[in-house]
Amino acid sequence: MAARRLRAALGMGPEHVAHGLRTSYGLPYVTPDLVLAWERGLVSPTSPELTALAGVLWCSPAELLGRPRTLREHRMARGLAPEDVARTAGLELLAYLNMEEHNTWRGNDRQSTALAELLELSLPDFVTVTGREGKLAELLRSAVGTRWQAYVRPVGKIVPLDRRLLEDTLQQLHQDYQGQMVASLSWGDGHAASDASDAGRDFLDRIVDHFWAAVQDNTE
Repeated sequence: MAARRLRAALGMGPEHVAHGLRTSYGLPYVTPDLVLAWERGLVSPTSPELTALAGVLWCSPAELLGRPRTLREHRMARGLAPEDVARTAGLELLAYLNMEEHNTWRGNDRQSTALAELLELSLPDFVTVTGREGKLAELLRSAVGTRWQAYVRPVGKIVPLDRRLLEDTLQQLHQDYQGQMVASLSWGDGHAASDASDAGRDFLDRIVDHFWAAVQDNTE
């Protein structure tokens, strides 16, 4: 959370934040230790606590969360209650809360579209929130290591992009990765080859980020 940075910018200590939450927002149990636990990510504030914390720090809930990653974080960044999301998506509240708790979206296509619109999700965020990022990464790693053409359709099932754009993107990723591998082999022994090999592993570790960057490049 960005709470520590925002608090420091206001010249406040954890005790000042805790006092504000107790007196102005009716949260009598909040202590400086709890504020620090939120800042360190040891404990996650509830939606009402996050809203109150944003009020004390003169910011929006989205600013506190930074870049949201999970379903819950996206909802909280929009200042929505679980009931709002469940109602809009046409889900039972308990079913939605279970999805949020396990960060596993099980909605159908119509419900997924409603979720994306309500939370204003970009395509990368939608893939992450609906739990498809792991499968996407697996397919992309295979695509750059073998024949990328065989993975256009499987990747397209996860990421609804124009086929030509998807082909250009996968081809670019394949060329970038294979270029690093060729460099690793041609440089022989020594630090240069080791550096190239490390770069290849890093490329695979961040394959999804490289994919979205390539999509952006090929869209412009």
